[in-house]
Amino acid sequence: MAVLSRRVDELPRSFTMGLPSAARAMLAEGLEVSVLRAGQPDFNTPPHIVEAAIAALETGKTTYGPPAGIPALRGAIARKLRRENRLRYESEAVVVTNGAKQALFNLMQVLLEPGDEVIIPAPYWLSYPHMVHLAGGKPVIVATDKATGCRMTPDQLQQAITPRTRLVIFNSPSNPTGVVYTPAEVRAIAEVIVSADVKVVSDEIYEHILYDEAKHLSIGSIDPEVMARTITVNGLSKAYAMTGWRVGYVAAPLQIAQAVTTLQGHSTSNVCTFAQYGAIAALEGPQDFLLAMRRTFAERRRMVIKLLDDIPGLTYMRPDGAFYVWVDISQTGLGSEVFCDRLLTEAQVAAVPGIAFGADDHIRLSYAVSKETLESGLAGLNQFMHRR
Repeated sequence: MAVLSRRVDELPRSFTMGLPSAARAMLAEGLEVSVLRAGQPDFNTPPHIVEAAIAALETGKTTYGPPAGIPALRGAIARKLRRENRLRYESEAVVVTNGAKQALFNLMQVLLEPGDEVIIPAPYWLSYPHMVHLAGGKPVIVATDKATGCRMTPDQLQQAITPRTRLVIFNSPSNPTGVVYTPAEVRAIAEVIVSADVKVVSDEIYEHILYDEAKHLSIGSIDPEVMARTITVNGLSKAYAMTGWRVGYVAAPLQIAQAVTTLQGHSTSNVCTFAQYGAIAALEGPQDFLLAMRRTFAERRRMVIKLLDDIPGLTYMRPDGAFYVWVDISQTGLGSEVFCDRLLTEAQVAAVPGIAFGADDHIRLSYAVSKETLESGLAGLNQFMHRR
């Protein structure tokens, strides 16, 4: 008899959670490794947020809370969505989750029946397909390429829709590519969503990390018909450097929000209570941190682009948002896992293989690291490519 359930036994490890064992061994030996894998801002959480959580601790806010989140935070999220995104969700339609990841996981559990199809543009955040599989659904991968700027076109979406289509996952700004759909492109995708009468899960976790003229448009803000079919997922991890706090949220039509609350009541229950008070301070306190963080990322982005331009045999997507650069390694003839393994052992640079995101001819580099790490990492990549 099998020890593990099939659904878990077939679940691959996450490529982005933690370092490869070879990198850990190298670090343990005292070797320098340039780690360009980070999926989190390398900033401390702003002091006023930390102080709000400490104050909550000191005043006894350490007990269980409502599974959907404390009312004050749900209200703050609803106000944020109206103020910044033109999304008119009532606080009852907001559920606070243990990061945006749990919001997405819960949604797949409450919305999918076995065999339901979920359309996912590729390259994709690596956990989307596995969450769909765990809920009994079928991921339908829509491949994008340089010709479309790694954006799913309305025609591609239309062709992928079948009578079994239940959801479309829409992620802009994107992980891993850094692509941001223009407002016109978002509206065109929305037209297909409405005409096909399917729901869209809009993952907006990187909404505040934008460059140059890029603009973020929440798909649900377009008109009431789109809003009725939109489920918005977001969190405080990336914008406020609160990855370890595990505060995310889903805003959805009331029936869906209530179902997520019920599921959460039987799994994790409430998000850490005092962390929720820190989240209120993040949403309703000073926002100057966002501008300072964007400026820093913009400087690093310019550095990475300049350094990559000097490396032979590589091309890349110019990121419009997030803090990743999507690098094409197809000219090397190597698969992404082999490339990353050799890059680590030969140049002591750790990157994430693109196969995790649905594209084995790419790797993902993160610039959510120090300038010194970027310089040493790109120098190592350059030397590695020159030795080929």
